[in-house]
Amino acid sequence: MKYRRFGKLDWQVSALGFGAMRLPTIGGDNSRVNEPEAIRMIRYAIDHGVNYVDTAYPYHGGNGEIVVGKALAEEYRERVRLATKMPIWLINSKEDMDRIFNEQLKKLQTDYVDFYLLHALNKDSWLKIRKLDVFDWAERVVSEDKIKYLGFSFHDEFQVFKEIIDAYDKWTLCQIQYNYENEEVQAGTKGLKYAAGKGLAVVIMEPLLGGALANPPPAVKQIWDEAGRNPVEMALQWLWNKPEVSVVLSGMSTLEQVKQNIEFASRSGVGLLTGGDFKLVARVH
Repeated sequence: MKYRRFGKLDWQVSALGFGAMRLPTIGGDNSRVNEPEAIRMIRYAIDHGVNYVDTAYPYHGGNGEIVVGKALAEEYRERVRLATKMPIWLINSKEDMDRIFNEQLKKLQTDYVDFYLLHALNKDSWLKIRKLDVFDWAERVVSEDKIKYLGFSFHDEFQVFKEIIDAYDKWTLCQIQYNYENEEVQAGTKGLKYAAGKGLAVVIMEPLLGGALANPPPAVKQIWDEAGRNPVEMALQWLWNKPEVSVVLSGMSTLEQVKQNIEFASRSGVGLLTGGDFKLVARVH
């Protein structure tokens, strides 16, 4: 595994993070996680160097955090930094914040969360959290050592992203949707550079655009095949090539995907892509 800077923290994060939103399921029911297999996958990743695990309150119908908690039992919790998220759409008071956060701690079988993110911020939810004074609540919980660092995940335009970063000086991390097809979508490349310039760690979600970049149409697949390149690896390496990226999350559903992505991460680094690589990426999008 290769490791990278995580914003201002004196900590090295694995290039690959485990995104626990597409765990293996039973019978096609997203809320029924195949727990033994999911636990095996998460622990395999940790045993092979992954030290960042990301989950959230609504994942797998509310069962995602439970499975992550079971996977991190025994000594595994101390080997990773754990991120989960506040479901802003369910919050209407500080009592709601306390209730949901305590429920999350119970599900995760832990007494603290390393990174607590405000989930899926956009213009409207940003207004809501300011009205509810979420920061006052969050700083209290940080002072109690139940949250180590605050962040947010984001789905809106760059100007909203910039406003959120500029409005609060205690952000440690942000999580953005970003890939070679989405350079100018949502926060985009401008947002990536802006956040990193402010000292925030930048966590990447949807590196494969929900799997679309892993399963391209036939004409695009032919380009990759003729070049002898793997489309998944190229999408990930395109991100790891950028110094502003801290960690790339992958929502893995099989142990084979975990093994493959760990192998790709072991070959990752900043500035490794060639001019030919960039031309190839330009051809496929």
